[in-house]
Amino acid sequence: MTGHSRPPLVRFEGVTLGYGREEVVEGLSFTIHDGDFLGIVGPNGAGKSTILKALVGILRPRRGRVVYERELHRDLRFGYVPQRHTLDDVFPLTVAHIVRMARYQEAGLFHRPGKEAERAIERSMEAADILDLAERRFQALSGGQRQRALIARALATGANFLVLDEPTDGMDLGSQDAILRLMARLNAEEGLTVVFVSHLLNEVANTVDRLAVIDEGRFDHGSVAEMMTPERLGAVYQVPVRVERVDGALVVLPGGRP
Repeated sequence: MTGHSRPPLVRFEGVTLGYGREEVVEGLSFTIHDGDFLGIVGPNGAGKSTILKALVGILRPRRGRVVYERELHRDLRFGYVPQRHTLDDVFPLTVAHIVRMARYQEAGLFHRPGKEAERAIERSMEAADILDLAERRFQALSGGQRQRALIARALATGANFLVLDEPTDGMDLGSQDAILRLMARLNAEEGLTVVFVSHLLNEVANTVDRLAVIDEGRFDHGSVAEMMTPERLGAVYQVPVRVERVDGALVVLPGGRP
């Protein structure tokens, strides 16, 4: 990344990741800065979720290293939002119960969080705009409402670095737009560093400040202006593409210019 004035938080240095005998991504080198709003885009199976697991420390690199900058690492708190289907919705939990889960490690499973924790839980639901849903059953919510509840749960930990895995997957266009706008607001108004993965290139490119694209082992990253060119995207996807502006929005279309 070039021309970046904010301090670095996390650096990937020649990182190779994989499971078992399979290597999923190789040679990743990029930096995430304080206050970044970064979207990592690529098709299913490209390794996007694997990168997130390495970012939050769930998965160790096979080669290379993930470096957390010393001067900021002490205050770095990840709020990890997994894909929605990973949360079992059989249990009749309310939204407030889901969000309160974030404080169980601190208070203990069988102890109610204290007043300070309860204030943090309420603030997180307010930030995610779901205070009015606090007593609703999680399993009765729409996909967009469930995602807001999971974001609120991550915020309730006191996170200043939000990491989301396919936060708009399976949603209609209205819900997709609402969740992307929520993440943009948390970044701009709450000062959170936000990194998420998606397969929706057009939607993500018109929301984030910085963009990373991965496909079949090819990886490139930079500002949206740097990345949204036929040359950069064509090099990653290995096919000719056009980048047009339609009603003010950037749109990637297959095929080069006639």
